Amino acid sequence: MDKVIDASGLACPQPVVLTKKALEEAEEVTIVVDNPVSRDNVRRMAESQGCEVEVEERGDGIYLHLRKIASCEAVSSTAPASGPTVVVISSDQMGRGNQELGRILMRAFLHTLNEVSPRPEKLIFFTTGVKLTVEGSEVLKDLRRLAEGGTEILVCGTCLSYFDLKERVVVGQVSNMYSIAEALLQAGRLVTL
Repeated sequence: MDKVIDASGLACPQPVVLTKKALEEAEEVTIVVDNPVSRDNVRRMAESQGCEVEVEERGDGIYLHLRKIASCEAVSSTAPASGPTVVVISSDQMGRGNQELGRILMRAFLHTLNEVSPRPEKLIFFTTGVKLTVEGSEVLKDLRRLAEGGTEILVCGTCLSYFDLKERVVVGQVSNMYSIAEALLQAGRLVTL
């Protein structure tokens, strides 16, 4: 019997995160969502993980029946990078435009980093991104989980000084441009936000 997950009413990326976890525990999973965006996101993730996907629309929701047909390794089309994955965060928000939406997206991104695999080996925070690592930040719990999981967090000391935040750092190590440049140049994959 397959595992059934009801993700109705959950905001992005929770339906995908729950589905990924369920697929780690079972060969067949049915996930229930309540909107086309969640349906499409779950379908794409499941197919990328080597699953056959059947969609059934009912009055009480959209049911995605997933069955593993290949292992994750079999569907991976890219070779692993020769160095660490480094994520550079240069702002306390993601994207441009509406600041409130940008902060919501940044919170969701940092939370989701704890759910994906592989996790980045390093996070580098500079300019207004350093504000995410200090007292009062809404993402401290997620950053602590990343650090506890082995992700190295570097926080630009010059930026902290500029914003008078050096004494308020809660997570990560205060770093310098030499260490940051070295981490960037040694990266196998570099993601810049």
